[in-house]
Amino acid sequence: MSNTGSHPVTVVITCAIRPDKLEVARQELKAVIRQVMALEPACKGIRVLEATDAPHRWLIVEQWESEEVFSGPHMQQPHMRAFMKTAETFLDGKADFEFWHETFAA
Repeated sequence: MSNTGSHPVTVVITCAIRPDKLEVARQELKAVIRQVMALEPACKGIRVLEATDAPHRWLIVEQWESEEVFSGPHMQQPHMRAFMKTAETFLDGKADFEFWHETFAA
């Protein structure tokens, strides 16, 4: 059951990168993150992690004002549309997107 609404959301994206495209993927992701952070105030932060035992496996954690703003306006931005097209050249399979709401923190 989706808990959408205007609540803050953490977007967790997992993906695999083609091993021969790791540097291209890093450069493209860094560039689009700079654009998102400069142009989209609803984004509160983005972290990219690589698996310690498999640097081609990535975990991307994004903080957004709401699931709606991520799924709607954010994904329709020209820089995101261009990035998603470019990502097809370096992704190994599809990226998985999950939406999480914080329950508590320490």
